[in-house]
Amino acid sequence: MTFFKPSRREILKLAAIAPAFAMPAAVRAQLGAPMGGNPAHFRFTLGETKLTILSDGFFSLPAGGTGVNADPAEVKAFLEQHFLSPDMGYSHTNHLLIEKGDAVILVDVGSGSRFFDTVGKLTANMQAAGVDPASITHVVITHAHPDHIWGIRDDFDEPIFPDAQYFLGQVERDYWLQDDLVNKVEPTEQQFVLGAVNSINADGLEWNLVQDGDEIVPGVRVIHTPGHTPGHMSVVLEDGGKQLIALGDCMTHAYLSFQRPTWYNGTDHDGEQTVATRTRMLDMCAADRIAVLGYHFPFPGVGHVLREGDSFSFVPALWQF
Repeated sequence: MTFFKPSRREILKLAAIAPAFAMPAAVRAQLGAPMGGNPAHFRFTLGETKLTILSDGFFSLPAGGTGVNADPAEVKAFLEQHFLSPDMGYSHTNHLLIEKGDAVILVDVGSGSRFFDTVGKLTANMQAAGVDPASITHVVITHAHPDHIWGIRDDFDEPIFPDAQYFLGQVERDYWLQDDLVNKVEPTEQQFVLGAVNSINADGLEWNLVQDGDEIVPGVRVIHTPGHTPGHMSVVLEDGGKQLIALGDCMTHAYLSFQRPTWYNGTDHDGEQTVATRTRMLDMCAADRIAVLGYHFPFPGVGHVLREGDSFSFVPALWQF
């Protein structure tokens, strides 16, 4: 199957024409953009652990890459039913910052200045939230796609968090750094390969390569959630008898990934494995009542998994003031 994986140049062109794909007024939610001054961070706790959701911005891609194994008419109807554009998708970027004991752990580093103009806001939003980038002790990368790892370097190719320990899945690293991968993939994928290789091999970085179940610090571990990429990992936090999983991109949509778990996207490396991983995670989180954080869910992206027969629903967390 041919997957839709545009080059950076193509992505930037798509971003420029995105307004032309606006939904008809009859099917979109009649809500304006947030007013200026709204915070791009959200704080809460899990047990004694302090958590902050930090935004790196947002981006849009054509919805034609959504549910590529489903009937396009059914995908279109589903999106319209949920007040979403059938032409252009819209993705938030929700990073998890974990403050646990002396550790300050950041999950993924965003896009930096190498992807859409609407992303690359992570460090600015950290500072707005009162988080000193120099305080980061651990950086965990879920996978090496542009919006998760390209922000690892600044414009001078120096690491953004030079004093942190860096963690990446062994399988993920081995996939992207295999010999001559750039010439084994389709031309539209080559920019992604080059970006991943350059990010992983950035000067000044020393990687801790992790496997399924490895602990980052006590109470924080990674689990293997492949499919979206071969070595994709999610981050599990436990404290006070409660759990939260930062899903990364093993689930990318707050409605589709739950209500249509057998659909996969053009950006998924292995569609069938993506579905198998997603189904396993949905089953586990629903049964064990584990909270989840979706990287691309509506900000701040935290909630629960509700089983509904053969499908599921995402239930946003009810924040108690």
